[in-house]
Amino acid sequence: MPAPFFYKLSNGFRITVRPAFLPDQSSIAQGQFVFAYFVRIENVGTRTAQLLSRRWLIHDDAGDDTEVVGDGVVGEQPVLAPGGVHEYQSFCVLKGRGGFMEGEYCFEAGDGERFACEIPRFALVAEG
Repeated sequence: MPAPFFYKLSNGFRITVRPAFLPDQSSIAQGQFVFAYFVRIENVGTRTAQLLSRRWLIHDDAGDDTEVVGDGVVGEQPVLAPGGVHEYQSFCVLKGRGGFMEGEYCFEAGDGERFACEIPRFALVAEG
């Protein structure tokens, strides 16, 4: 069964996320469930903007809630003109069989205005 997609449109950007459980990299006996997530950021608006930072909220069904804040995405701070796309993949490790992630990206437009774009909440589910 193909992995579900989650998407959200805000402030002229469409953020699409596709999570996937990685059983071969997980250690279920040790309570380590590894998930990859594939992100597509599309500028569907009318202004060029640079992605400056990210803020993730990660909920683990085992009871942990974590906030991750940092510059850019996987070491990059892409500039996206109207119609531009940036894609990347990353991963997270949970102690429980599931949880969810959500958050926001901070952008800066050419005129110096800063604004946030929401990352949709997406489910992390260890199948099997």
